[in-house]
Amino acid sequence: SNSNSNSNSSSILPGIGLSALTAMGGFQMASAISVASGIPMSGIPCAILLGMGIKNVILTKLLFQPQTLSLQPGITYSTKTILQGGIVCVAAKLSFLDLLSAGSTGIPVVLSSVGAGLVFLPLAGRLVGLPSQMSLLLSAGTSICGVTAITALAPAIQAPPRDVAVAVANTVVFGTIGMICYPYLFHTLCHGGSEHVGLCLGVAIHDTSQVLGAALSYKETFGDEVAFQVAAVTKLMRNLGLAFAIPALTYVHASSVAGVDGDGHHESNTSSSSSSTATATAKGVSSTTTTTTMQGLNTFSKYIPPFLYAFLAMSMVRTGGDYLLQEDALKEFKKVMDLLGNDASKYALGTAMAAVGLSTNVASLRGVGWKPFAVGGAGALVVGGTGYTVAAFLM
Repeated sequence: SNSNSNSNSSSILPGIGLSALTAMGGFQMASAISVASGIPMSGIPCAILLGMGIKNVILTKLLFQPQTLSLQPGITYSTKTILQGGIVCVAAKLSFLDLLSAGSTGIPVVLSSVGAGLVFLPLAGRLVGLPSQMSLLLSAGTSICGVTAITALAPAIQAPPRDVAVAVANTVVFGTIGMICYPYLFHTLCHGGSEHVGLCLGVAIHDTSQVLGAALSYKETFGDEVAFQVAAVTKLMRNLGLAFAIPALTYVHASSVAGVDGDGHHESNTSSSSSSTATATAKGVSSTTTTTTMQGLNTFSKYIPPFLYAFLAMSMVRTGGDYLLQEDALKEFKKVMDLLGNDASKYALGTAMAAVGLSTNVASLRGVGWKPFAVGGAGALVVGGTGYTVAAFLM
């Protein structure tokens, strides 16, 4: 098993190395642009755009596939594990009380914006004639947490790969636009109010990685630590909505299938009596609903808890240290925690963002048509607009 783990770690190293180098390139690019233009620029969007350029021009066009395949394990590792490590590092600067105070304002904002998305998107999808699974995937991805929600819901509603690809493409397109533009937009709309900006960034952008990218851009551009922390906490609260949304959307799908397949696709045995056929169909559908709901819950538990628990644990360590340590020990403790919260989180999230760029294949978006993107874009505006309005009302 030792040799196995060694070969495993060596297989992810090239991809991690490329992601880290791309992130460094993005940070360098941003500082060069900042110096030249006099406008503060964050390295995160630069790292993503650089990663997309490398993926779609150099790796796809100039290199043969085998070389790019050996990079894939490390790139995937960066978008998942290194990203989650970076998020846990963010908590090194958050005491538990900060977490609770940011959370209390965030709850109504999160509930209203997620609710608005889950109501609007399926209706809009039905209006333009999208397949029901595609609409539900767009709803989960836009309202809750981007690719994680899509990958958690897809097996539970037996979504075809094309629908999954379209929903993921929506998250990538609108989440990336949001990540690059929203820090400036919300700074203007919210008149630079830290908490308001943080809440808006936390609910208006799709993926956890994109929210943290935008919040980090905001922090670097406007020197605002509070907005960054509020955005991180708001996003993690939104992610918890998965626990309720996945079973609910699975149930909606299963009952709509039951309505369509009234001719008994689900029954296991054909019976001469029509009433027993109907009963068998109903039983089949309800058992399908139960198993798919359970699948959804299992997938949820697989995706969320580990790093969320680690995030809370890190925050509790910070809280404990702040309260229990004295003078010199406290100074050293804060130095270590700030190193994790500032530098480690910045480079981990930068590497993860570069890897997101390196995973984005522009060719997969061709030939899909405009309807899914019209629905996804409108849904993103509804979710973000609701969050902004409710946050403004509460401020």
